[in-house]
Amino acid sequence: MLTARYFSASGEPGEARELPEDLFDGVVNEAVLHQVIKAHLANKRQGTASTKTRAQVSGGNNKVWRQKGTGRARQGSIRAPHWRGGGVVFGPSPRDYHQDVPRKVKALARRSALNAKALREEIAVIEGFDVDAPRTKAVVGLLKKIGSADKKVLILTSGLNPNLYLSARNLPGVSVLPFAEASAYDLMNAGELLIEEAALTPATEVANA
Repeated sequence: MLTARYFSASGEPGEARELPEDLFDGVVNEAVLHQVIKAHLANKRQGTASTKTRAQVSGGNNKVWRQKGTGRARQGSIRAPHWRGGGVVFGPSPRDYHQDVPRKVKALARRSALNAKALREEIAVIEGFDVDAPRTKAVVGLLKKIGSADKKVLILTSGLNPNLYLSARNLPGVSVLPFAEASAYDLMNAGELLIEEAALTPATEVANA
């Protein structure tokens, strides 16, 4: 049974809490995790890098100078690749880097990411977030009490929490996402996960999503 540190809404430490077995089974499938994260990064690529070949560069229809008698090397066009402003050989052209990943593979990678974080003791559970209005100072104070002020923290809430999001959006290294929307990449990219206790209740639905 995997456990995680537990804190009250005010940041006071409590007894370690057991993480739900249906989501935290202790198994990390590194191959699937690598596949999904690689696909995620590939899908973020725009694929708009483009260069022109010598056929696409304008000009250069006439021979630069006559073939013989000049004492210089023969040249056929100023648009040849070795000329300044000429075409590019084997340069990039627009392409689609998209990779499709099955839904169940994504779910397995997400579960593996959560287990990896739990095994590294990089998960903390908090009772809740008492944020009535956007206040960055309150979030900073809470992270200091928990001991995560100097870490790259991903806060996972049980649902949408606009006040918490607005409070943390200008903090470097701090991100806020609903627990059900965090991908394997989001989880592994964070140094520590701060999960709202209520978010772990419907863990079965998330695990099988």
